[in-house]
Amino acid sequence: MTKIPYKTYLSENELPKAWYNVRADMKEQHAPMLHPGTLQPVSVADLEPVFCTELAKQELDETNRYIEIPEEIRNFYKMYRPSPLVRAYCLEEALGTPAHIYYKFEGNNTSGSHKLNSAIAQAYYAKEQGLKSLTTETGAGQWGTALSMACGYFGLDLRVYMVKVSAQQKPYRKAVMETYGATVIPSPSDTTEAGRKILAEFPDTNGSLGCAISEAVEAAVATDKCRYVLGSVLNQVLLHQSIIGLESKAAMEKLEEYPDVIIGCAGGGSNLGGLIAPFMGDKLTGKANPYFIAVEPASCPSLTRGVYGYDFCDTGKVTPLAKMYTLGSGFMPSSNHAGGLRYHGMSPIVSKLYHDGYLDEARAVEQTKVFEAATQFAKVEGILPAPESAHAIRVAIDEALACKETGEEKTILFGLTGTGYFDMAAYMAFHEGSMADYIPTDAELQKGFAGMPKID
Repeated sequence: MTKIPYKTYLSENELPKAWYNVRADMKEQHAPMLHPGTLQPVSVADLEPVFCTELAKQELDETNRYIEIPEEIRNFYKMYRPSPLVRAYCLEEALGTPAHIYYKFEGNNTSGSHKLNSAIAQAYYAKEQGLKSLTTETGAGQWGTALSMACGYFGLDLRVYMVKVSAQQKPYRKAVMETYGATVIPSPSDTTEAGRKILAEFPDTNGSLGCAISEAVEAAVATDKCRYVLGSVLNQVLLHQSIIGLESKAAMEKLEEYPDVIIGCAGGGSNLGGLIAPFMGDKLTGKANPYFIAVEPASCPSLTRGVYGYDFCDTGKVTPLAKMYTLGSGFMPSSNHAGGLRYHGMSPIVSKLYHDGYLDEARAVEQTKVFEAATQFAKVEGILPAPESAHAIRVAIDEALACKETGEEKTILFGLTGTGYFDMAAYMAFHEGSMADYIPTDAELQKGFAGMPKID
């Protein structure tokens, strides 16, 4: 039998021509986003002061199964897509597992992650609308880097509110963003009313994505010909990221393989939602029944220990409310290095699929175990993974070892969201033994839950 290659590439001609909207196949839609003032379901008109019009339409679209990718976006994608599907032979051998392990590698661009898939789409729609600038937040920096690249390409000004602890840990991420012309502001800052309020209440805070979102939204609304864009959580972002899963599925069809287990790291849900989308479509329509696992940090366990209910998407409580698994918009995550997986809530799509049992399992893993897996993967597969990606690697290894015990020859697919070359301070802390695990107590989590709005 011919050995399956290490890397499987689609040709440029096989690049997907449309994104897949999983909402069109969901048995039941997630609850609508609510206007923060009226608590009524939002309309496109409600979202337009904050988001680009076309993105607002995509956000609320629950009927169109496929949405065409504009040619200019597809041409940009061709600079780094289709991305490779890799058979992890060396990892399989090191583990002694009968499992077939595949990963979809999204690190072949300067941002070092999957985030560029949505950044270029959002910048394109802003340019088409005649806007001049955008604002956003970033946690670990991948999204801010990706959006700075996209805005530089289309000639848009960009302000990035970067979570303060990440700005301190990753000064070179800031330098890359500035190279592409972005202005980077550690958050919370004194440049916005929301930032000043948060600093007054939490003067020693390390910041959070919720804080940074509040500042970015405020700045966008106050600036002429400017809109806010988000790198995860929203339906529109999961739509754009479906290109990951579409390419993965097409590549596996070439190999005559289909995954039994699909694993993705989960912070806000963009990578996980994008990777599983077409496979989830198969499950929803009865064509196949893969097992889905979401992996999150034990320090920010929204799926495994959060509450399923309506909550604000930001700490300043100016954004629409979404029904999702959440730790409360006031939750302040630990500054330990969970990378970009420090958001208090989870995508409404991912949350609904998990709540209804289509997303089979969520696991929370400690930071040191994540870096053990990252180091092992780097040694045998030759790629230094981002800490976010390493959450998925940890569980992929665990699943492969379970196959070793049972003798099952399962096919495992996980998302390698990007590279970890800007995360060396965390790798150093792990190797020096100074990295500590942090798991919030029930009492600490209750503080976040107590601040949630009382909405049925």
